[in-house]
Amino acid sequence: MKVKTKFPAPGEINFYAELRRRVNDDLRARGLKVNANSFMWLKTAVFLCLFVILYFTILLSGLNAIYLIPLTLILGIVCAFIGFNVCHDAIHGSFSSSKRTNKLLGMIFHLLGASPYVWNITHNVVHHTYTNIPGHDEDIEIAPGLIRISHEDTLKPHQRFQHWYAFPLYGLASLSWVLRKDFKKFFQQQIGARENVHPKIEYFNLFFYKFLYYFLFIGLPILVMDLAWWQVILGFVLLHLAQGITMGLVFQLAHVVEGTTFPVPNEAGNMEEAWAEHQMHTTANFATNCPVAAFFLGGLNRQIEHHLFPKICHVHYGWISVIVKNTALEFGIPYHENRTFLTALRSHCRMLKKMGNPVL
Repeated sequence: MKVKTKFPAPGEINFYAELRRRVNDDLRARGLKVNANSFMWLKTAVFLCLFVILYFTILLSGLNAIYLIPLTLILGIVCAFIGFNVCHDAIHGSFSSSKRTNKLLGMIFHLLGASPYVWNITHNVVHHTYTNIPGHDEDIEIAPGLIRISHEDTLKPHQRFQHWYAFPLYGLASLSWVLRKDFKKFFQQQIGARENVHPKIEYFNLFFYKFLYYFLFIGLPILVMDLAWWQVILGFVLLHLAQGITMGLVFQLAHVVEGTTFPVPNEAGNMEEAWAEHQMHTTANFATNCPVAAFFLGGLNRQIEHHLFPKICHVHYGWISVIVKNTALEFGIPYHENRTFLTALRSHCRMLKKMGNPVL
């Protein structure tokens, strides 16, 4: 049984309280609401329309298999963008002030092959609370035993090559998610230190929506398309390779780069830093001034702001990031940031290489 990790109360100089005050004051001054604006709804419509057009084009167009391959890869990338931009905000409850709207938009996660219920537990509850804490934050465990990202993990000989083989594994992570991960997480006794107890309806939901997804993306194409069954399976694998690499890279560049830490609690389960300060040490931004990244990545390139304000829709993170950065520097708290995607990618590679070799 894992000991539940606890964070100390903020000190007399409360960084997070001051930061929230400044952000709330700025919201009021700008006359903004914390939820989606018209631009957010436009993004949602664009990505969902692309998904529908690509899916039915692949299913019903009768195109030669050589043309279906790039369409399938693009569909996989679009699925990742839907997860970033629509489902992620909806499951956090930040898309809309309406719980019903958030739930309906969160249900789209089923069409990506993932369970919004399991995701809420592993990501919203566990990852956002115990970010980068080995043995607790299972979101950062892409391939345990194969990829080492913390000194708490046992170093194995093959991991000296992990900066080369990690990226193909990120692609396989999506395939593992849709076929294995949700079932494993649902039925294991604990996620981190959290006991797994589920409402009965969630047992039905898990199996019903998984098999609905398998039918839509494997069964129906076999029945409808003029392709051999193995060609459909190959297309399914390619879809998830594209989806997995896109998702894996974005999430890894937010937490597994140089400068971020992987702190561990003491024997009593106590952490040294208050929760907000912990988030600042374990999280990093990248390409924060790139409008293309902001559009496609659903604010996940501004992961610091997301971890501190998960109930605010990501379209507002641009101006919030200025307040967060200035306040952090004022309080002497680190603000990890890589200027571009490639800079963050190189930092991630160096981190993998370092963690794959013994400390000299």
